[in-house]
Parts: sequence; C-alpha cells; structure tokens
Amino acid sequence: MAELKHYPCFIGGERIHAASGALLEVENPATEEVWATVPDCGADEAVRALESARDAQRAWAELPAVERGRWVHRLAQAVEENRDHFVELLVREQGKTVPDAHGEVTDTVTYLTYAAEAARRIEGRIFPSENRGEQLWIQNVPYGVTVGMCAYNFPLALIGRKVGPALVTGNTMVLKPHEATPVTASEFCRIASEIGLPAGVLNVVTGSGIEASAALVSSPLTRLVSLTGSTQAGQAIYRASAENVNGLILELGGKASFIVLEDADLDKAVDAAVASRFANSGQVCICNELVLVHESVAEEFTARVVAKVKEIELADDAMTRGMGPSVTGASIARIDGMLRASVEGGARVEVGGGRPDGDRFARGHWYLPTVVSGVTRTMPLATTEIFGPIMPIVAVKDYQEALEICNDREDALSAYIFTQNASTIFHAINHMEVGTVFVNQPIVGYIQGYHNGHKRSGVGGEDGVYGIDNYLQRRTVYLNYN
Repeated sequence: MAELKHYPCFIGGERIHAASGALLEVENPATEEVWATVPDCGADEAVRALESARDAQRAWAELPAVERGRWVHRLAQAVEENRDHFVELLVREQGKTVPDAHGEVTDTVTYLTYAAEAARRIEGRIFPSENRGEQLWIQNVPYGVTVGMCAYNFPLALIGRKVGPALVTGNTMVLKPHEATPVTASEFCRIASEIGLPAGVLNVVTGSGIEASAALVSSPLTRLVSLTGSTQAGQAIYRASAENVNGLILELGGKASFIVLEDADLDKAVDAAVASRFANSGQVCICNELVLVHESVAEEFTARVVAKVKEIELADDAMTRGMGPSVTGASIARIDGMLRASVEGGARVEVGGGRPDGDRFARGHWYLPTVVSGVTRTMPLATTEIFGPIMPIVAVKDYQEALEICNDREDALSAYIFTQNASTIFHAINHMEVGTVFVNQPIVGYIQGYHNGHKRSGVGGEDGVYGIDNYLQRRTVYLNYN
C-alpha cells in the first residue's frame, strides 16, 4: 500500500493538527484504499477556528468590497492554476471521472469569479423620509463569522459556492467538509494561505464525529450557517441554532419528480431522464429521482430508457470515462436495501440491480446503473431520496395524478416536466411546490440563477444575486442632518 499523506487543518493561516492526535482516514471510493489522513478534530479545534475567524472579521469587513473581490478573484485564479492537482484529488477522494472532475473545477472557478465580480454590486436602498432634513436608508452589512458545511458530492464546487459570497460580502468563514471528502478542503485552504489571504479569514476544521460540527453550529461566535446536506442534518442544525438565532442557508435533500406526459417529445424526455438521473452517479440533489410517466407512453418510454442505460459503462481503471462509484459504502448498502424492498413489493428490475461482477469491482462502492419499473408511490424507491444510480418509474393516469405525487412530499427542491401543452406548462410552473422547475429541460444550473428548496428542502439559497444577498443582513438608518 502506498504511503499515506497527511493533510492538516488550517486555522488562523497555520497548519493545525487535532490536540488529541486523532486521525481520520480517507479512502478512494473506487478501490476502498486508504490513501490519506486528516485531523479528526473536536470542539477545541472548532472553537479555535471560530475565534480566529472572529479576530479577523472586523479588519476584513473594513476593506473596500472591491478589494475583498480582488482576493476572491485571486482564489479563483489559484484554483485554475492548480486545476490538475484538484482534478487528481476529486478522482481519488470523491470517485469522479477525470472529465467530471474538470467540470467541477470549472464550476468552482465560476462560483468564485462571479462572487468577486459582485463586489461592485452590493446595494442598499434610500426611501423618502417623513420629515425635512432627514434621510432614511437601508444598507447591507455582513453577518460576521460564518460556517460553511459541505456535502460529499461536490467537495470543491460547494466550497467555491459558499466561500466566494461569504468573503466578498465581508464575512469570514470556517469550513467543515464532509468526513468522506476532507482533503479537497484542506488543499483549498492551503492555496488560500499561499496567496496571502489574511490569516483567519478562511479556516477549515475536519472531523468524523458530531462534536466539531455541534461546536461550530451552537457557538455564540457563529452568526450564520450555510449547509449543503441532508434534510436530517438541516433539521439538526436548525435546532442547534435556535439558542443563538443564527442566520441559516440550508440546501437540503430532494426527491425530484420527472413528469413525462402523453404529448412529450420522447426523444428529448428519454435523453434528459438518463442524463438527469445518472450524472455524478446519481449523487446530485436536483437529480431525476422519480419518473412519473403517463400510462399511455410508459411502456415505450421505459424500453427506450433501458436501451440507453445499457450503453452506460462503469468508469475505466484510469477514470477517464464512464460512470464512477458512489462515495461511501453505506450509501450503496442503503440504496440496495431500498431496491430489494421495492422488488419484494412487486417492482421489476429492467436493467442493473446490484453490484457489478468481476475482480475489478470486488472492492469499491460500485453499483450498476439501474432502472426499475412497476414502482408504486408507496414503495421505498418512491418515498425516499435515493441519491444513487437507480431510476424508479411510476406509471400515472394523467397530469393531475403526477402533480399530486410531486406535491405530496416535504422535500421540495426541484421537479421536471415534459409536455408540449402550454397551458399544462404554465399550470405546472404555478403549482409545483418546489424551488426549481425544469421544463422540457435536463438537469442544469447557471450561476446567475438561484438554487433553493421549499418546504423541508431548506431555507435561503445560493447562486446569483439572491445568493450573494443571503450572506448580508440589513441595517436601517434614520439620519437627521438639520
């Protein structure tokens, strides 16, 4: 086995190790080989990071916004200059293929660059006063110390998505990466230190347990928490933040309905269904999670989807093409259990349905791209977020039934609809109870859009002008100049 490399935390610009000496091992999802370690931090390191962020925040906020933007732009440049390094990390740590890893690096640079460019567009408002010699204005100000908690599906892009807006608006941040993908965050903070970002403006704490996370969320030093993660994690943070009434940006779980009606362009719908389900091995919160197809076209749609899914290859040894593994073994065991329970209830596996055969796949978190038909709305594959490479298909009698299934959920991040009927399209836009609606469109996300959930899929959101705005709070000023 290759020698393990250790990646430290960064607190106050310094390399930090857990006071306890505890280490967290990091494995390659494709092979289960342990290749790196990071500090397994606890509450002490979390508090130290928060104190460092607090000590740096006032001076950082007093910099002109455009100067903070220049720092964020330097971060974007540094990520681009280290593109190949981050691609290698994403392949080893997250299980992405090389092309997908390049795509994530590009997305990260875009997130940071957009935030840097927003420095000149932080706005306030002036309203008419009730009296002479008086002005009323509302200005935007930073929260202060913020915490960014990242999921394992996009360990670099989610950093850019949070760090850019937080820093350009005058906040400092403590990053807490997922325990399965902490190395990328350590390396991001290393390059931040190397380009000279002021100490304490950006810190990272790694750890496997809840001790460090709980300390970050519940500390009175923390003024805003930004989480990308599961609904359960978001609920826990909501509760832990109650004492301090922290600001919250929670992007939580989703179970996107993918509605295909009888008048849909099936060529377009089939392509979109497959692309939107198996991207990143199904580990995308806005993925197609549940196909609801009109019964009159269900058989043809299913056959065409199955044919297309059979063309998907698992990633090759060099991870240069194909579909990669899931990040954790626990996720594979969970989705396989959901599949087995649904099959016992009458669902049919059309293709895939388990781990691949062969010595190469004896280790690693691999699962075949899978399509399951005959699913009913009460089966586990229909009721629970899958977050893996399984596509369940439910036949529905009409649009109203599909809409009912879509809206009869508390996880309401996104939904898809394929139809040529303009009235149905506008009805869906106005009645789908989700944060994002894709109309005759596969999965996509633009930086100038807004990524947010409704119901239990979260509060606040990220990207675009609204995403920048969520890292600011308002201050009203009544000024009498007589």
